[in-house]
Amino acid sequence: MLLGYSVSDQSKRSEDLKQALHDFVLAADGPLATALESYSADRLKHWSATNLQGINRSALAIDMFLTEGLVAGQSVLDIFIENQPDLPQGDRALLKDWEKTFNGLFVVLQVATDRYELMNWLTEKRYWVEPSGLQSAEELARLSLGEIIVTRLLPIAPEVWTFSGPLMLLGKLGKPKLAVAIGNFKNWFPNYLYGDAPELLEEAWASVERFHRDFVDFFGQDQLTLSGYELNKKLQEYQEVTTQRQWEEAGIDGSKSLQELADQAGISEQELADSMESLGEDGKQVNRLLSSKKALKMVMPSINLPDDLRRAEAVTVFVHPRWGQTFLKDYQRLTQLAEATDGDNQQKLDQIVQKYLKEDAVNAYVWHRLAAENPDALMASLGRVLNRSDLTVADLDNVLAQADKPLEPKLPEIASVPIHLNDLFQEALQEVGQNSSKKKSKNKRKQKTGFAV
Repeated sequence: MLLGYSVSDQSKRSEDLKQALHDFVLAADGPLATALESYSADRLKHWSATNLQGINRSALAIDMFLTEGLVAGQSVLDIFIENQPDLPQGDRALLKDWEKTFNGLFVVLQVATDRYELMNWLTEKRYWVEPSGLQSAEELARLSLGEIIVTRLLPIAPEVWTFSGPLMLLGKLGKPKLAVAIGNFKNWFPNYLYGDAPELLEEAWASVERFHRDFVDFFGQDQLTLSGYELNKKLQEYQEVTTQRQWEEAGIDGSKSLQELADQAGISEQELADSMESLGEDGKQVNRLLSSKKALKMVMPSINLPDDLRRAEAVTVFVHPRWGQTFLKDYQRLTQLAEATDGDNQQKLDQIVQKYLKEDAVNAYVWHRLAAENPDALMASLGRVLNRSDLTVADLDNVLAQADKPLEPKLPEIASVPIHLNDLFQEALQEVGQNSSKKKSKNKRKQKTGFAV
């Protein structure tokens, strides 16, 4: 806390500093103005593509730029501090602390006098938050117990935060809608999935690297092509091998039933359920396994590819320690066409290349693998598709950027998630399934009654 300031004084000082920073950035010209324009355009384009609604996107982009924007490698906060030579040391320290500002999806846990306790649903971390004076009375009136909010938190004192930028109030959500909201947040703010918990982000990335190592250990390579049927079988074998290894590391005998293991070890069902969390099993799944007399390895659910991949003649799978896992049905066909020279094959090649430019699954890593295998044919095809005959492999990243393909990986879908999120997603799926069954049952009853009449 600033020397001589109470929390309320600190909050007011933060508001004044934030307004001064805002005015400074909007009044700037030159590189700072250019950087703001570029940053805002990039954010608005991304949010338009990911359908971010219910919030002032321009105001949000500006607010994010204030605390995370860069100009020639220098932060906006540092530029502002340099241009305020008379700024007290305490204010400078507070401004530097704003580098911790982050986006999150929060739930209101408590409402106290003039402040709120929020929990970040992505990380389960809790915060006491004071209004910033920019929220309307109507917005604050909605911040009741259980309200879900998408917003940014900015530190103003030790253990005290305030709202930064606009709020998106989502209401009191059931588990299925909350799971959807978390998925939306991941799409809108991929860099803030675990914005206040770098240790969770590190664990998630480590799980992707682990998946890559396991895959290469089993298959002997990080790229292979098989029929969908064969690949599905091999992936099931891969799952059995890696699961068996996990069991061995955990001291579990997969040839015995879970009930036998529990009895043999002299531990309770709850203790066994806790130990199974490392294998991704929640309590209900453990109860199902405990009630089964079959060997543990016989009742574990198996991997199954989606129908369209399982029925495909050829599926190419790529695995990378950062980009994750990618399945493509026509990659082998593309490479075959790239080796042909006649016009008909060139046209077919161009069609696939054009499709790959639009598909999110075909990431920069896949493009570079293709360029490494057949650079001349790929760049010639891109030249025809984009009407740019002068393209070379050196232009590939520029082409991908113009096609809105990220050049750096974001956390892949195969990354592990914290147990509380896994539990939420499982419970949401169960609830959706139960509701669907109830609707079908209700519709059948209605149809039967109508026929009888």
